[in-house]
Amino acid sequence: MKQVIESGQAILGIEFGSTRIKAVLIDQENKPIAQGSHTWENQLVDGLWTYSIEAVWNGLRDCYADLRRNVLEQYGCEIETLAAIGFSAMMHGYMAFDERQQILVPFRTWRNTNTGPAAAELSRLFNYNIPLRWSISHLYEAILEGEEHVPAIKYLTTLAGYVHWQLTGQFVLGVGDASGMIPVDPATKTYDARMVQQFDQLIAPKGFGWKLLDILPRSLNAGEDAGQLTPEGARCLDVSGHLKPGIPLCPPEGDAGTGMVATNAVRQRTGNVSAGTSSFSMIVLEKPLSRPYEPIDLVTTPDGSLVAMVHCNNCTSDINAWVGIFREYQKLLGVEQTTDELYGTLFRIAEQGDPDCGGIVSYNYFSGEPVAGLMDGRPLFLRSATDRFTLANFMRAHLYGAIGVLKLGNDILFQKEHVAVDRIMGHGGYFTTPKVGQRMLAAALNSPISVMETAGEGGAWGIALLAAYAVNNPAGLSLPDYLDQVVFAGNTGTEVRPAPEDVAGFNRYIENYKASLPVEQKATECKK
Repeated sequence: MKQVIESGQAILGIEFGSTRIKAVLIDQENKPIAQGSHTWENQLVDGLWTYSIEAVWNGLRDCYADLRRNVLEQYGCEIETLAAIGFSAMMHGYMAFDERQQILVPFRTWRNTNTGPAAAELSRLFNYNIPLRWSISHLYEAILEGEEHVPAIKYLTTLAGYVHWQLTGQFVLGVGDASGMIPVDPATKTYDARMVQQFDQLIAPKGFGWKLLDILPRSLNAGEDAGQLTPEGARCLDVSGHLKPGIPLCPPEGDAGTGMVATNAVRQRTGNVSAGTSSFSMIVLEKPLSRPYEPIDLVTTPDGSLVAMVHCNNCTSDINAWVGIFREYQKLLGVEQTTDELYGTLFRIAEQGDPDCGGIVSYNYFSGEPVAGLMDGRPLFLRSATDRFTLANFMRAHLYGAIGVLKLGNDILFQKEHVAVDRIMGHGGYFTTPKVGQRMLAAALNSPISVMETAGEGGAWGIALLAAYAVNNPAGLSLPDYLDQVVFAGNTGTEVRPAPEDVAGFNRYIENYKASLPVEQKATECKK
């Protein structure tokens, strides 16, 4: 591997996740050979979730420096150049810049739910579901609220697009990430012309000096040229000065797209579920849905195929909080167990719980959950005096609760739209304990769930694969064929099929879950 790195044949992928920035270096066979990371957290500032610009760049530099240390420790060499680089990040949100490329207001992340009026009006205008977190919702909400910065907007992009732009000088975006700004037309693989025109007409009375296409990044398909690392970009990424400019970059993508790539789920009739701090499912459609549904977002794969996305703001945070309580209890008892062992113990005991959790219900809403109709969140655990309150049912209820909203959205696809799926791949922390998370999700979706060992590499590996696709595809394969034939080569992972009793139990659980949503709503109103 030292020769691969020293000869500049390695490929780098970096993804800005919600709690971690991760870098993965891969070899010519697309296998990870080194990695680096940086931990960060969003901040609630003036009622909006954000990361500062300083945190973005400090985090990126620290992540790359950690990768560089990892390479030095393993191989005793420096990274001087690379075959390609790719950047990805949390999708959606709002990053608006003026003509000097200075950010006008703090970055507004996907987690914010203050855009309800804008999203509702745009959904009616377009006859298309426009989620709260999409860039167009944030932009129009700023217009509705008369924010002073709007007339000065020169550039509007996502986090991945911003980092790519600053390192290459190219104001572009991968089509998958672009589809989280305003809907993309799968036929043209760029912003939907009808909706762009409707939006421009809607805001025309405001008299801004820009139209929508003036401020949006150019949309690029997977494999297209997205520029090269500039000298300034190289110095910004690697403060040690070893990395040379001129390295090609693939189109920047969102974490949804890189998750699809990392699980080989970009072909029609395939899907994947990413379950970590947040969760989302992506089902690649054969045809458009019959009508808009508020819980279902329509985005695209990195090569432009239409995808039905169910995005949930919350997933494992509440599980993590409860595991922290058990960790404290262990310390009181003087019990020594690693974090992975503790999670494994608690996840495995959940398998012994009743299929319906004994009547117990858990809501994992650290923040608002639009799919469930809640603009604010409060973690909540509910049980009646007659429920079977055991440790197994307690943990199973939390595992069910982590994917409860995901089930609400996917029931629309499978039961109302009769969407066909050949395989669904799972990845993320929810699946770390072998087969337990798969079993719970299989019960929720009544579908087989597969997990690959490589899926644990996540989106950083996915964007590295997209970078490899851009420079190492002499046969000109399509992205689905490239993943099938070159990257995964027949590997379909380990499958867990739904057990009938689990499916029936989850269905009983979700009926209790839906019936008790008014309690969760009241909790958000009462507890400040």
